[in-house]
Amino acid sequence: MSIDAGSGPVGGGELSRTVVGGETGLGRARLASRRTGPRELLLGLLGLLVLLSLVRLISGVDDLTSAGVMGATLSLSVPVGLAGLGGLWSERAGVVNIGLEGMMILGTWGGAFTAWKSGSPWVGLLGGLAFGALGGLLHAVATVSFGVDQIVSGVAITILAGGAARYLSGQLFTGESGGGPTQSPPVPGFSSISVPGADYLLRGLESRHWFLLSDVAGILRGVTTQLTWLTVIAVLLVPASYLVLWRTAFGLRLRSCGENPVAAESLGIDVYRLKYAGVVISGALAGMAGVFLVTVSSSIYREGQTGGRGYIGLAAMIFGNWRPGGLAAGAGLFGYTDAVQLRGGPVAVHGLLLFVTILLLLAVLLNAYRRRQVGAVVALVAAAAFFAWYQLSDEVPQQLVFFTPHLTTLLVLSLASQRLRMPAADGVTYRKGQGG
Repeated sequence: MSIDAGSGPVGGGELSRTVVGGETGLGRARLASRRTGPRELLLGLLGLLVLLSLVRLISGVDDLTSAGVMGATLSLSVPVGLAGLGGLWSERAGVVNIGLEGMMILGTWGGAFTAWKSGSPWVGLLGGLAFGALGGLLHAVATVSFGVDQIVSGVAITILAGGAARYLSGQLFTGESGGGPTQSPPVPGFSSISVPGADYLLRGLESRHWFLLSDVAGILRGVTTQLTWLTVIAVLLVPASYLVLWRTAFGLRLRSCGENPVAAESLGIDVYRLKYAGVVISGALAGMAGVFLVTVSSSIYREGQTGGRGYIGLAAMIFGNWRPGGLAAGAGLFGYTDAVQLRGGPVAVHGLLLFVTILLLLAVLLNAYRRRQVGAVVALVAAAAFFAWYQLSDEVPQQLVFFTPHLTTLLVLSLASQRLRMPAADGVTYRKGQGG
């Protein structure tokens, strides 16, 4: 039975009812109640901004919303966000991609090598995409065609990628100026762009440190000046992924493979082909994250450069409930805490303790309103502990500052775990013909 691409809003009314659904009646109502619309998202962001501005005034830590921190937040969020987008494409097709870290490694090496050889960062971008996609293709062959355990395949790809990068570096970079078995020669980077007049108009307002207005100015100045073209492309990929996956027939069919591949095949969908597409695109996006590390975050390939960002991207995807907007928020949270600890140090991170205290107090009120006594008590105890820490110290110990982003990721994931809904067939091995 074939799909009529013209039926339904995205091509396949029967498919949208039968496959992606599994969400009818009460199930659909519950899912709808969990989703956050644009209005709620904007109100939430505005509330966080007001709260952050208030914390800045109380603590006197101006770096919490400075343009420097916001610019660094964007740069630090992009690799994590791209890796998370890669995981989103793969898992929406029903394939768990633990190998994102390895595909990022391939992207860093491939991007550095092709950019160095060609003298163009754009060629390096194509090289990184190709190397990452190659890692994705290997994962797809192993998991989709041969039914290898998806976790085992992902871990194996990460190990192989590290070994392959070391071998290739030893063969091709050793003996070159600045190169060696663990690093490449210098590579060209992307040029920077700024919104005309943004720096001039916003700098003065930011420097006055007014409540909310100066914070907005700092944020806008940070995200509109000294941007690279690759940063702009990466940011645009978030709404682009949403439009493709949720507003096109191709996206609906791909997501159906992650929800109910048996029903999808019974409706005439080539499940294998779409799973391959999702995993290869996943690898390409992870490779693009690697290119960002060698052409924007630095100007060289270096062994260990990914620093676990592939795994953090996977955590951001889970935090975002397998949706692009939530994923971007998770990546931004990690990037922000990382930027604060890098630029502000122990004093700035100490200011975040007050921010966390207020958030936990809001969680107390929310849990009390929903009559969740245990959750309210736990949040209250945690709020008291963080407030005592804030009051009894002037800065966070240096040993903890470095781990602030990772601790934040773990904390947020633990708090968000109750509202998550992964694709129904994510990680389930599917064999062709199961749909009859």
